[in-house]
Amino acid sequence: MQTGLYVALSSQVALEKRLNTIADNVANTSTIGFRATGVKFEDVVSGLGDKELAFVSTGDTYLSTAAGPLRETGNPFDFAIRGDAWFGIETPAGTVMTRDGRFTMTENGELVSIEGYAVLDAGGAPIQLDPRNGPPRAGADGSLRQGDNLVGALGLFNFDPGPNFTRFGNSGIVPKGEPDPVVDRIDAGVAQGFLEESNVNPMMEITRLIMVQRAFENGAALLRDSESSYDEAIKTLGGK
Repeated sequence: MQTGLYVALSSQVALEKRLNTIADNVANTSTIGFRATGVKFEDVVSGLGDKELAFVSTGDTYLSTAAGPLRETGNPFDFAIRGDAWFGIETPAGTVMTRDGRFTMTENGELVSIEGYAVLDAGGAPIQLDPRNGPPRAGADGSLRQGDNLVGALGLFNFDPGPNFTRFGNSGIVPKGEPDPVVDRIDAGVAQGFLEESNVNPMMEITRLIMVQRAFENGAALLRDSESSYDEAIKTLGGK
């Protein structure tokens, strides 16, 4: 009977984790560059033969690889990535990967993110523009020109978020190793005057949220019934 409680409890822990990730996805349906979080669960088997029991693991989070839709803004400091790549920004947590391309230029000409973090080139150095020459023109490869002069290039990077990745802010991801710069790839590029919206499907996530909430409530009811039966058994055996 105690074993049944442990199995049910492991299910509740897993459902709670899934509930939290879905709620976070729903909360970020309007976050620029946000990639949804999923959870992968596995069976954890204990014992052999008739004593074999299957518990559910606490689950590993993973990052959705689906790209969000592009929205045209017309702002020359808005950038979206086409293909599988990420921008790099310099933060207190180190280099952070992001698909949020809302950039601006400081009075000193430094290209920064909406939070004020330096945007990096492919070599990992902050991008410096000429503040006297206005917004840059971006090529499909991320190259930046002011007038006829090539002044830099947006760094595009590849990295593997891996399981149980770490977020920075809402749309940033802290890489576990050094990200690899994207070089000479025609399947990854930059679109100026566009932003990538969240890849969360709100209706699907809300449906999942309702299903997980119901499963959690059903599991909680089964736990209460099991505990009640356990208490009754103790009282019955204790009275003999």
